[in-house]
Amino acid sequence: MPYFYGFDWTYLVFVIPAIILSLWAQIKVSSTFKKYSAIPSDGGLTGSDAARMVLEQNGVTNVRIVPVRGNLTDHFDPKENVIRLSETVYDAKTAAAVGVAAHEAGHAAQYAHGYFPIKIRTAIIPISKIGSTLALPLVIIGLIFSWYPLAYAGVILFGAAVLFQLITLPVEFNASRRAVECLSSSGRVSGDGLKASKKVLTAAAMTYVAALFVALGNMIRLILIVGRRK
Repeated sequence: MPYFYGFDWTYLVFVIPAIILSLWAQIKVSSTFKKYSAIPSDGGLTGSDAARMVLEQNGVTNVRIVPVRGNLTDHFDPKENVIRLSETVYDAKTAAAVGVAAHEAGHAAQYAHGYFPIKIRTAIIPISKIGSTLALPLVIIGLIFSWYPLAYAGVILFGAAVLFQLITLPVEFNASRRAVECLSSSGRVSGDGLKASKKVLTAAAMTYVAALFVALGNMIRLILIVGRRK
């Protein structure tokens, strides 16, 4: 397997830049959240208040809002119909907390209203998990034994993981748009507060863009490796 032990230019060209982008996005979202966590929210609005407000504006009444340990561990669990907000968001009266919590409530609204892209993402989650787990082993085994249909099957499986990241983008952007619209129409968040929440959500969105680039870079690399070995 000299291709794997020698210099691999595909990793340098397609994967390293994507990883750098991903690291930058993670640093950006952490620093932005920290920056706007120092800015008080309008009217003492907490993260849980903001999430509840978004739910009410969307007519969603069957979703609970609970605290969860950690930092930026916020998420909506559609199986249990619960929004879990981290320690730095749930009771925090900051512009950053308001933006993050409203975003998670936006996801709850997507499920409640049958937003089509989130239905697709939910449907392909099992396939994408299988693809992420089995893709590389199948490619390696296929190359070792020169069984290229197996190697290409691994590439196709990895494509499911790429598709998941691709569909995630409109889902996340839409949840942020819903959040911003509800905050704006509520009359409880000022222009400066809304701008601060947007900054946090924009930084968070970059992490999903970076994840897509990492997945694409790895898939292109796998395709080139299989093609060259064949």
